Amino acid sequence: MKNIILLILTSITFAACSNDYTDLAPVSDRNEANFYNSSEDFVFGINASYRGLQSNEVYGRSYWTMFEMRADNTDQGPDQTGLANQFTVINTFTEDALNEQIDAAWKGSYRVISNSNAILDRIDAVDMEDSLKKRIIGEALFLRSLMYYHLAIAYGNIPLQLTVFIPGEKLTQVDQTTVYMQLIEDLKKAEENLIQDYGISDAGRATKGAAATLLAKVYLTVGQNSDAEVVLKRIVSNYNYSLLPNYGSLWGSMNENNDESIFEVQFLSGGIGQGSSFTNDFSPNAFLQNGQGYGRNRPTDGMVNAYETGDTRLKTSVGVSYINENDEVIAANYIKKYSDNPPAENDSDINFVVFRYADVLLMLAEAGGESAESYGYINQVRSRAGLAPMSTQSAGTFAEKLLHERRVELAFENHRWADLKRFNSSKQKINNAEPFIPESAVKDLFFIPQREMDLNSNFTQNN
Repeated sequence: MKNIILLILTSITFAACSNDYTDLAPVSDRNEANFYNSSEDFVFGINASYRGLQSNEVYGRSYWTMFEMRADNTDQGPDQTGLANQFTVINTFTEDALNEQIDAAWKGSYRVISNSNAILDRIDAVDMEDSLKKRIIGEALFLRSLMYYHLAIAYGNIPLQLTVFIPGEKLTQVDQTTVYMQLIEDLKKAEENLIQDYGISDAGRATKGAAATLLAKVYLTVGQNSDAEVVLKRIVSNYNYSLLPNYGSLWGSMNENNDESIFEVQFLSGGIGQGSSFTNDFSPNAFLQNGQGYGRNRPTDGMVNAYETGDTRLKTSVGVSYINENDEVIAANYIKKYSDNPPAENDSDINFVVFRYADVLLMLAEAGGESAESYGYINQVRSRAGLAPMSTQSAGTFAEKLLHERRVELAFENHRWADLKRFNSSKQKINNAEPFIPESAVKDLFFIPQREMDLNSNFTQNN
């Protein structure tokens, strides 16, 4: 399925028209003002926004650095020198505003936003089939919202640009709550406009379920749990997702876009610039016949020890030893979820799963609070992992138990940092990670990239 959608995505490549990404200008290798004149132009345009998700500035690398490595799930691996230092300092909360990864995430996210803004600004003026127009509007709103959600989690007060940028326009920061309130309205409209399922030729596009899942996550983030519960129950009742019987069947290039998958960033190997780098970044070098293994985003011992005895998710998610080129057994943790045998370095066929149904069930438990019904949702997930049911009699508070279950179920899927913040647990949990981080050093927000501060004297830097 993804072969077809990615061949469509390669039909247009958007390149930066400016190095100053606070311009938030649409980026195109054509004259943007003369481009959006037909339905085909808008299809090409929205495909370019999907293409932006593949970038190392977004899901390809920066997001896992900022949302897994920043948390207690992973560290930077054995290499902490040279270029690898940009990961080390994020893991230890010692980065500065010049850090390459936090700069890249800002640029890559706003690149997708600017493309989406250009589509939303111009689509009403163009005649096209109504259902296609509605779908493209829904896709653009979803993709823009997905980027703004991550920007708000990472940076807090950010520019909320909802229209095409006009040169000379002054940008201002808005607070996180303002961003989230906008996303709620945009995602309601996105869910309304999008369709529930696509045919093979459009596999990988945003659906009603994708918009609803992000909407529920935003509701939980702002504490509107009853609203989140309504949305999540709609997903369960209406959108035909289900847990796969075997956790291991979720992963690998042959299992992508399955019945549990709600939204995935599509990648395709084959030397066409559409492959992912996850296998190379996460794997020990000895595991790869082609390309270089860097062992980055390495599971911490705390992550490995979080799995209960008998949890079948452990053997699928984490490896704990490997043999080096000298046939020596090296004790190390590494991520197995994204294992592949890429034909060349950074050219894996592995997708990145952004949302899946297990997350919906665990969010539904969170939205409902401690109850028999909520434990029922958690225990659907635990049962698949081969674990006994959880109840009020299980050790720990309900929040602790739920946060633990989210950690092991969704490990290495970029949820952990947002979860720790939403559960008000970032300082406590980080203090139990490796290396030890003093509570006084833990920061909930990343620095605004220094380039943005230099270009916008009215911006306030995060401390």
